[in-house]
Amino acid sequence: MNNIKGIIFDMDGTLLDNMHHHREAWLFFLKKHHIELSPEQFDKQNHGSLYEIIKRFFPGITDSQKISELGQEKEAIYRQRYKDVKEIEGLSDLLLTLQEKKVKALLGTMGDIPNIDFVLDHLNIREFFDSITGGHEVSQGKPNPEIFLLSMKKSGLKADECVVIEDTISGIQAAKRADIRVIGITTSFQAGELMQHGCDHVIGNFQELKALLFNQTHSSK
Repeated sequence: MNNIKGIIFDMDGTLLDNMHHHREAWLFFLKKHHIELSPEQFDKQNHGSLYEIIKRFFPGITDSQKISELGQEKEAIYRQRYKDVKEIEGLSDLLLTLQEKKVKALLGTMGDIPNIDFVLDHLNIREFFDSITGGHEVSQGKPNPEIFLLSMKKSGLKADECVVIEDTISGIQAAKRADIRVIGITTSFQAGELMQHGCDHVIGNFQELKALLFNQTHSSK
C-alpha cells in the first residue's frame, strides 16, 4: 500500500478483542433497568454513538443530562467487569514501527474519554498516537464518517494518505463514506463479510498488517 502517511485505528474490537465484554456490560446494564434482550436483539441496535444508543433503548427519556448519566453508568459497568485487558497480537510492535517510519498513528473511536483512558493506559500505548479523537467530539456516530473526517483534520492529512483499521460494518461504512481505504480485522466478523462490505484488505492481527504495509507479503483474504 503506497502513500500511507497516517493510520486511523478504531479502538474497541480493533486494538483489543473486547466487543463481547461491551455486549455483556450492555445486557447487564439494560437488565438492571428492566430491559431484557438476547445478544442477537442487542447486536441489531448496537451502532452509533453512546448517546444515540442510550436514546434508542430509552426513547421516553429526553433530558440530555439523564441520557449522559445512563451512558456513563453503562461504561462504568464495562470497566468494572473487564479485567483481562490485552492488545491484539502485534499491536505494540506495529505502533513502534510506525513511529520509527514517521507514519502517524491516529485513534478514531466512538468511545468516551474514560474508556479511551482505560484502554490506552492498560495497554501502555498512549505515547504512540499523534492524535486521539473520541465520540464526545462528534455529533453523529458511525456509519456517519464524522469521526474519521475530524481525525484527518486534526492530523492535517488527506483521505488518500490514510488507511482506517476497523472491525465493524458500521465502521467500514464510515471509512468508505470518508473516501478512506479500509482494512478489516477479524475480531467481530469473518473475512468474507468484511470484504463484502468494502474492505480493501483483511487481517487477523497486527503482525499481518505490518507485513502488508511494509513487506507486501500478505494479500487480501
